[in-house]
Amino acid sequence: MIENMPHRSTSHEVLAVVFQVRRLDTRTPRLSVLLWERAMAPQRGSWSLPGGQLRDDEDMTSSVRRQLAEKVDLREVAHLEQLAVFSQPDRVPDSVFGGRAIASTFLGLVPAPATPALPSDTRWHPVDALPPMAFDHETMVANAHTRLNAKLSYTNIGFALAPQEFALSTLRDVYGAALGYQVDATNLQRVLVRRGVITPTGTTAKSGPGGGRPAAMYRFIESRYRVTDEFAALRPPG
Repeated sequence: MIENMPHRSTSHEVLAVVFQVRRLDTRTPRLSVLLWERAMAPQRGSWSLPGGQLRDDEDMTSSVRRQLAEKVDLREVAHLEQLAVFSQPDRVPDSVFGGRAIASTFLGLVPAPATPALPSDTRWHPVDALPPMAFDHETMVANAHTRLNAKLSYTNIGFALAPQEFALSTLRDVYGAALGYQVDATNLQRVLVRRGVITPTGTTAKSGPGGGRPAAMYRFIESRYRVTDEFAALRPPG
């Protein structure tokens, strides 16, 4: 005899893990993620990824773009792609959505030095110093960071984090902050030029107060995502 199982409605939410390399003008630029502080129970005061329930009249990509614009006023996303599905039956309490909730996560990247205006309950947090986070959102951030690191090796995705034009030292800082370890600027240039990812602009940076030879400026050849070397892997030094 088959026992009757309790009925639980199921909702689908979309959540965005949005990264930006912040404080590029300092000695320690850091990869940061956009979070908002929960004002209501459960887990009031903890931090969450932006997003919400998928509406019946929209696809997931349209939904996450809408919610980034409406809820955290973020429109300067240079790259957005679906990453993973989180479907553990108890990942959030039933009281949040009135039943079980399945979540699809998206990776979003904001280029430097964009400074989008944010609501008072929303801010950037360094990925290596996250605040207390709600539900399984910390796991989602870690998953997205791992995927970003891999994609920096075999695609041109750095275009979505870097300024439109940059010195090699700036690009080194962007990659180093995202990867979590120091990157050699000369080696990075060699790899990315060989793969047809970056090219010189023919211009130089303005001289700083200390003088010296102005740095050559570069740009990404494309501002659209593409695989450059599917078997490549950037690795920490030593």
